[in-house]
Amino acid sequence: MSRNPLSANFRLGFLGAGQLARMSALQAFRYGIQVGVFSDRPENEPVQFMTPHSQTGSFESAGDLSAFARSCDVLTLENEFIDSEVLSRAQKASGTPIYPSPQTFALIENKLIEKKTFEQAGITVTPYALVEGEEDLKSFGAEHGWPCLLKSSKGGYDGFGNETVHDLEEARAAFARLGGNEGHDIIAESFVDFTHELAVQVARNETGHVVYPCCETVQENHICVALKTPAPVDPSIQKEAQQMAVQAAEAIDGKGLYAFEFFLTHEGELLLNESAPRPHNSGHYTIEGCITSQFENHVRAVLGLPLGSAELRKPAVAMINLLGTNKRYAQVDQALDALRATDGHLHIYGKLDSRPGRKMAHYTLLGEELDSTYEEARMKTQEISI
Repeated sequence: MSRNPLSANFRLGFLGAGQLARMSALQAFRYGIQVGVFSDRPENEPVQFMTPHSQTGSFESAGDLSAFARSCDVLTLENEFIDSEVLSRAQKASGTPIYPSPQTFALIENKLIEKKTFEQAGITVTPYALVEGEEDLKSFGAEHGWPCLLKSSKGGYDGFGNETVHDLEEARAAFARLGGNEGHDIIAESFVDFTHELAVQVARNETGHVVYPCCETVQENHICVALKTPAPVDPSIQKEAQQMAVQAAEAIDGKGLYAFEFFLTHEGELLLNESAPRPHNSGHYTIEGCITSQFENHVRAVLGLPLGSAELRKPAVAMINLLGTNKRYAQVDQALDALRATDGHLHIYGKLDSRPGRKMAHYTLLGEELDSTYEEARMKTQEISI
């Protein structure tokens, strides 16, 4: 990086134009720098309303990405729906640095590679196997028992691309639905009997690293619906999850912001479930909840700037994901009670169209005690419709 990133003509480019890029872009604007965005969608996305430097194209085209990269000083990712080889070619052709680097991204670009990378680094992961047909499904079920999870190795999110199956017949049907018969890589994971799902974010660059508090993610139908921070588990478990997250970020030599999700078993064992080479829904609470949000540290990290403190501002932080309730042009109704709260914060993502289950906004409430803060946040948002 040859130019001062705190220059008015410096431009940070985002590959992806959804709410994660939008919230990161807001932090980049705070530093007075320009924002470019690359989208592969036909419709306008949240960041495209914020900047004139917007391009559309295909994530599968190194040419499209190279053309966009040449208009930026640094590129970073908003999602993983891209191939590391395409990233590498775009970086080589444009000369623009990309973080996470193509080499880092190649170590976690799909769920199969990700599991192998962290396993080889000595990190305990959820038991898994690549399944290529009925015999593999049968043997995995025999070894690990039913139910189990089938996941598309690439591209799954918010309940899409993964299914829980309870027997061979369900597994056979899910395998087909997920594209296994068309040659898509499908992995099976054993069903972990866990007490909590936990998450930790790590920001890392050449200046050092910071690790965020361990939070609990509350899931329904494979979608995160709420967060509790700090996680209501023993402090020793919180610390172990943070240590594992740092170890995982170091294993891939990550520069940027990374999120790691864990299962805590009834026996007290932590298993690394998934990672994300970008800001993550599990870290949205940090915008008001921490001294430096995951989005600000994402920007700082990829620009090579010193990283900010991840310390909590209040003893308890609760976050509620606000999902679409109607198929309609997006608008938020019944939010006044949530807005009246002294330390309550509503974030609306700027998506044009709502549909049931789509992440449209979130609400964060800070307080002194976790259970009461979480219950208050839940009550203040239960009537909201989008």
